[in-house]
Amino acid sequence: MNLNPQLIKNILESAIFASPMPLSLDELLNLFADDEKPSRQQLQSLIKELQKEYATRPLEIVDIASGYRFQVRAQFSPWVSKLWHQKPPKLSRAMLETLAIIAYRQPVTRAEIEAIRGVVVSTQIIKALFDREWIVVVGHREVPGRPALLATTRDFLDAFSLKSLAELPPLAALRDLEDVQKDIDNKPME
Repeated sequence: MNLNPQLIKNILESAIFASPMPLSLDELLNLFADDEKPSRQQLQSLIKELQKEYATRPLEIVDIASGYRFQVRAQFSPWVSKLWHQKPPKLSRAMLETLAIIAYRQPVTRAEIEAIRGVVVSTQIIKALFDREWIVVVGHREVPGRPALLATTRDFLDAFSLKSLAELPPLAALRDLEDVQKDIDNKPME
């Protein structure tokens, strides 16, 4: 039994809206029984139609590393953020610098981060990045002491509304890390 495209779009919209986590294309395909399952191409086409339908609305459907999710457009974030009484913790300049080095140079060791920054990386910074699940150990450098190699995660990409590392701005564009903090503070909310 084939479902009509409008019904499939309604199912997709409902699932993405109701899910607390982004939904991958495979997870969306699994919503349908085998005899009614649309093709991957049809599903992607219908999601693009939904994105166009939301183009003039305060919400948008975004495609990030973990899948599709609804989020508030950045221009409405200052008002919507007032719903949360507790502000998210600010990222310190040191944490942003450390995270940027990991994102752009991964996999990278703590000693390499320290050499680039010119200062010792605080254990609290590394712990905070692990706690947020923005970085992971992906291996160990084959040198004495076998230091851990750090890399970013899908949660990092999701937190910054990125689909892949290729979407990171060029390093030349990151002249002032305070601008990055402003972008984080105004990040669209899920």
